Amino acid sequence: MRLKSAIWVSAYLRRCQTEGVFGAVSRRGAEEAGAVFVKVVTLDRQAMLYVPAPQTAYDDERPFERVFVPASPTPQPEADVDARLAKEIRFDPDAWIVETEDRAGRHFLDLAK
Repeated sequence: MRLKSAIWVSAYLRRCQTEGVFGAVSRRGAEEAGAVFVKVVTLDRQAMLYVPAPQTAYDDERPFERVFVPASPTPQPEADVDARLAKEIRFDPDAWIVETEDRAGRHFLDLAK
């Protein structure tokens, strides 16, 4: 059983804070099981978007973990990432959006291999 989205987001923001990275919820989704999207912005206003990995990327022995994949292989202009997030919200109004700002673009997420 996976953690509720609200609890996972709270823990993720705490992790960012302990690393000295600013993070905030820019859109609150469904408390129990809303999908979580993480936008990481660098100082040059480029951004990386991390989206939930497909179910096939999950380890059968650890199905409760949240795994992410980058939406693109390289950073994009922040406006492009925001446009993608707007489409995601239209598709899934229960989604969460978490934004962080880090000069080095660190994300602290478990990524699919």
